[in-house]
Amino acid sequence: MLTNIKLQFQSQNREKYHQPYMRLVGALGLVVSTYCVLTLSTASIDVRFLVIATVTIVFGSRLGIDFSSHKIQITVSDTFIFLTLLLYGTELAVLLAGAEAFSSSLRFSKLWRTRFFNGGLLAISTFVTGTITAAVFGPIPALSQGPVSGDFITAICFIGGLQYAVNSFLAARRESFKLNLPFLETWKSHFLWTSITYFAGASAAGVTSKLVQSNGYYAFLALAPILAIIYFTYQSYRKQLQATLAQAEQARRHAEEQRAITQELRQSEEQFRSSFDNAAIGMALVLPNGKWLGVNPSLCVMLGYSEQELLALDMQSVMHPEQLGEHLAQIYHLSHEGPGSSTLEVRLLHKEGHTLWAQMSASLVRDEQGQPMRIVYQVQDVTERKRAEEQLLHAAYHDSLTGLANRSLFTDHLRLAMERARRHDNHLFGVLFMDLDRFKNVNDSLGHAHGDQLLLAVSERLQKCVRPEDTVARFGGDEFAILLNSIENSIDVIRTAERIQQMISQPFTLGHHEIFTTASVGITLSSLGYAEANELLRDADTAMYRAKAIGTGRFEVFDKVMHARAVTALKLENDLRRAVENEEFRILYQPIVNTESGAVAGFEALIRWEHPERGLTSPAEFIAAAEETDLIIAMGEWVLGKACHQAQQWQRQFPRDEQLFISVNLSGKQFTQRDLVEMVERALRESGLPPGCLKLEITETILMENAEVAISMLKRLRTLGVQLGIDDFGTGYSSLSYLHRLPVNTLKVDRSFVGRMDEAAEYREIVRTIVSLAHTLGLDVVAEGVETAAQWSQLSALSCEYSQGYFFAKPLSDDAATKYLAESQGAPALVQPIDCEASCGEPVENYFM
Repeated sequence: MLTNIKLQFQSQNREKYHQPYMRLVGALGLVVSTYCVLTLSTASIDVRFLVIATVTIVFGSRLGIDFSSHKIQITVSDTFIFLTLLLYGTELAVLLAGAEAFSSSLRFSKLWRTRFFNGGLLAISTFVTGTITAAVFGPIPALSQGPVSGDFITAICFIGGLQYAVNSFLAARRESFKLNLPFLETWKSHFLWTSITYFAGASAAGVTSKLVQSNGYYAFLALAPILAIIYFTYQSYRKQLQATLAQAEQARRHAEEQRAITQELRQSEEQFRSSFDNAAIGMALVLPNGKWLGVNPSLCVMLGYSEQELLALDMQSVMHPEQLGEHLAQIYHLSHEGPGSSTLEVRLLHKEGHTLWAQMSASLVRDEQGQPMRIVYQVQDVTERKRAEEQLLHAAYHDSLTGLANRSLFTDHLRLAMERARRHDNHLFGVLFMDLDRFKNVNDSLGHAHGDQLLLAVSERLQKCVRPEDTVARFGGDEFAILLNSIENSIDVIRTAERIQQMISQPFTLGHHEIFTTASVGITLSSLGYAEANELLRDADTAMYRAKAIGTGRFEVFDKVMHARAVTALKLENDLRRAVENEEFRILYQPIVNTESGAVAGFEALIRWEHPERGLTSPAEFIAAAEETDLIIAMGEWVLGKACHQAQQWQRQFPRDEQLFISVNLSGKQFTQRDLVEMVERALRESGLPPGCLKLEITETILMENAEVAISMLKRLRTLGVQLGIDDFGTGYSSLSYLHRLPVNTLKVDRSFVGRMDEAAEYREIVRTIVSLAHTLGLDVVAEGVETAAQWSQLSALSCEYSQGYFFAKPLSDDAATKYLAESQGAPALVQPIDCEASCGEPVENYFM
């Protein structure tokens, strides 16, 4: 294990030796060359050497053979260097070798360190070869004298082998550092087979030296072309051998696979055929006219054909007809305009008839004249990916439950219809917005699974009610929208709405249950001249809610009156938001008196809106809008804080044994807000009002909508010490079964009962029953809506603790309420009603404040 880790560490750090090694070889080469210059005898330099040197440097280095993929080269000049070694000795051979290597490097490398390395490498190897050969066989020039002998042949082989050993060792060491590979592996892969070039060069030099000895200088000139032919022949052989390097090169340059395949195709048909046949993706060679030249097994499997069957066809035969034009355009673009390669996603035809999606990368191969010769196709099956993309696209524009269009797709279709209507005045369309009546009851009683089944059944019926050119969409929940395209008039839309309602009203069978439901439909027509799709949808939705408000199973057509009503509602909402920001509200206070004595016991805080244009506005005109927009939360917190401050101020101004209390109504939205307890606690803390002097009133309907949750919230509020009351008791859901569990202090009898006590005995009996029930449970009672002395007298006889109404006072401003308190302070009898100009003048409704 430790050995493996050490070897791996060394392998990972081999590259750091590359640059130092190159500098070392270059420096040693310079030292060897300098030594040879200093020891050289200039008398040995003659015209023949100068000719050999000129041919070697100028021409020999250009007639080369590349080996490996790293710009290492053996040239014809190697023979001339061996010849120089045999005729002139080590010094001139070293200088010529270094000069030739440096000169040839100028052509293929721009890096000076590479040039010096190559010159140094050949100078060192020639110096070592010459020095050792002279030590073994004696002076080298003497070997070329006399007849061919066994020693001469041995020396020639020794020179070639030694030069190969030294040269390949130095070069392989550099490549192993550069590629971060083991030395032996690098040497075997790139240099083992190059030994033949050295033996061939040495042999050619030996023969040439003997010819020069026998025939003189002209033998060299006659032999030079022969040597060039030999090297050209070997170069062709060398290109065939290079095919063995394809796999390693392909793995290293996988990111450039397409370009590498094209380049390797030009260099070697064998290498391309190996990559072609064994490729995991489909590949084909195709003529520009579409005729197959070759196909690989992967493409045959992909298309379901055998190789012979596929070659008998052409490219156009397997192309989907709808893609044929795009494919031909790709070929034209490649042949005439393109950069030589392009990628296209197309549909191909399988032998069995089904369609598959493929990504086709095409690379054009040109001949030497630049004319299109063939096209290399790489074909990858992307059918699964396209299906996944189509599923994602479908999911983005369709409802996951019903498969209908969703809001986004419906809106796109609606925009297209609107664009067409703008271009063609006679184009009319309509939109239906539909909502199922009582759908919540199905979910609550049978569960969401049955609810989903009902939605599926509804979507199927809706699609049967429309034409193919129409669009049915589900917007979510039980809301559906239908776009009716190209209608003649509004009657077509109304008939469709009637047909839909008739279909929906038929019973649905869900498992063992038979379900009945109806639909409320809102209709809007393009003839109203909408500019935006959202405006049209908004008005259809408005019409639907109008239909639902009138009754179930109805439809309404959006018209100008409804539009005006919607505009008014929108303006009200905007004004209300501004009012909350600018605190345009006022609080009026209606006294709550002790029924027996007539003394003021407390006040109920009632909100009014000082509208900049309409003046003081009743809650009946804005509370519903505030509830819908959640502005009621901010308004309620403001009222609670103001009312607590005012009550605390009155307590300081009018001290008495039984402290004055303040009643504040809570809306449904307030009662369900999470931080209600914290909000009430904060209002008490900031105002300094004792908790027992704050009474929070909640309507019976709100309490009974979710009794268990309501009980929990009331208990939390009671922990603060505040009082709690049930407002409008007797008018909402029956709360008798829960009343004994509700932690409340007060029941408030609704004005509808109190105001009719003078008219009928049954109303007096209802009030008596409520008072009696409250007293039995230990609760006190407030009767609201008292308008006559007779009503007051009857309430007193029933022992109703508190009374409230116009008989005592209308809602008062804070100043008027202060005056009312001052006048009633210590008065045992009824204080006369005060008609405050700040009041709204209408009977007080129990809105949330």
